Amino acid sequence: MSAAPVPDWLRPPPGGFTADDLDRLPDLPPHTELIDGSLVFVSPQSTFHALVISCLEHRLRQQAPASLRVRREMTVTLGRQQRPEPDVLVIKAAAAGGMDLTTYRAEDVVLAVEVISPDSEARDRVRKPQLYAEAGIGYFWLVENVGGKPVVHVYELDPLTRAYLPAGSHHGHLRVEVPFDVDIDLTEIDRL
Repeated sequence: MSAAPVPDWLRPPPGGFTADDLDRLPDLPPHTELIDGSLVFVSPQSTFHALVISCLEHRLRQQAPASLRVRREMTVTLGRQQRPEPDVLVIKAAAAGGMDLTTYRAEDVVLAVEVISPDSEARDRVRKPQLYAEAGIGYFWLVENVGGKPVVHVYELDPLTRAYLPAGSHHGHLRVEVPFDVDIDLTEIDRL
């Protein structure tokens, strides 16, 4: 028995893949990201991951001012070889674009949210926040599973260092005033 042929898109070009390649490569698996010129494929989501994303998306959409829009699992082009996909993002309404849009620009993203998955923990905790900060995204939330409950770690960008500074950790209830007034009962995932 012979091995199945390897799709051409699995072979990176010299210098790695680019952000534009995600729109051109045929038959990429859903939610493929580009980090440092390499394609990153995601594992199936856990129930926790899916419920937290749904809860945050729904509540942020309810509370966002008219000048902002909430999206889930859309890529953000941060550079030639960087196109990660935050789990939830808040963008400027003017950048919402048409129905064929496949990525947002970093300057249009107000908040990026990552829900940690076991297979992507290092990327979610280290590399993605670093990329978001370097691109100038003002706010970043990192959500982790602590005993089946979401804990949201909130970060704000220091514009001088282009690094995130911790602005609080929220257990059970998330209440912040920036980038807009947000008030979310995190225990809601128990009722979804």
